[in-house]
Amino acid sequence: MEWDAQFSRFVREYTDNLYRTAYALVGEPAAAADLVQETLTRLYPTWLRMQATDSAPAYVRKALVNRFLSEQRRRRAHEVVQSRVPDHGRDEGGFARFEGADAFGRALAELPPRQRAAIVLRYLYDLDDRRAAAELGCLVPTVRSLIRRALITLRTADGVTSSTAYDLGSGR
Repeated sequence: MEWDAQFSRFVREYTDNLYRTAYALVGEPAAAADLVQETLTRLYPTWLRMQATDSAPAYVRKALVNRFLSEQRRRRAHEVVQSRVPDHGRDEGGFARFEGADAFGRALAELPPRQRAAIVLRYLYDLDDRRAAAELGCLVPTVRSLIRRALITLRTADGVTSSTAYDLGSGR
């Protein structure tokens, strides 16, 4: 099947990018890998339809963000989140290259899921407000509000260096 080979090529090309997005959203390497795998697994049966759109990377990214938001809604109802885990994996990306990354990662993880997703789409993918709104399934003013509130929270978080948080909101 030719479409199977095309899907495999897409996965090879975009998995690292999707992993960085997932890591920025969930803040844990194993959870990020799971999110990417679950997203790709669910999209595999629809690959023929999806690749015909000529925007497969954006479609998959939107599916990843939607899956994250959906899991966050379910998790609030069923799981208790621990602040510390006894075993730690290696840091594989995300915001780790920034000064103050640990504090920034903790502050990012404390944001409500939709604010976190808006920040990731806006500043990791450099999407304008209109495209971020389309991927989040909301209006442009809602995205702007989510980003504004998230930036206020990030700028006032303990341990986050001013250069890390302020660089996000400065328009690059």
